[in-house]
Amino acid sequence: MAARRKGKVKKEEEQVVMGPPVRDDELVFGICHIYASFNDTFVHVTDITGAETMVRITGGMEVKADRDQSSPYAAMIAAQKVAERCKYLGITALHVRIRGTGGHKTRTPAPGAQSALRALARNGMRIGRVEDVTPVPTDTTRCGRGRRGKRV
Repeated sequence: MAARRKGKVKKEEEQVVMGPPVRDDELVFGICHIYASFNDTFVHVTDITGAETMVRITGGMEVKADRDQSSPYAAMIAAQKVAERCKYLGITALHVRIRGTGGHKTRTPAPGAQSALRALARNGMRIGRVEDVTPVPTDTTRCGRGRRGKRV
């Protein structure tokens, strides 16, 4: 027979501190890459150099139905979880880079991008610069309508 335990052992949770020590009123910046296509929305936070991933959550990780992956609601829930994790890691402010599908497809970001940005701001993250980094081709391929154009 195995020996019985005398009681529950309480584990102390250690505070995770990344980077150099900072004051309470000092802003610690990260970069938030929001990729909003019409199929999904990615909210990805890196350090200021962009090399180290801190947290990455997609809309599809937060909702069950496939059709809801790119919805503004899924993007909002993903951004809330990202903001919570950033606060835990000590990141207090974010520069935001919004990206649409781009290329020879649509250049406007999906509706999830705006709701993700609003959710980050409403959950206590300070927003620095917001820039659009959607890839725009300098010489695109021909559209798929042929030589005579779209037949109406």
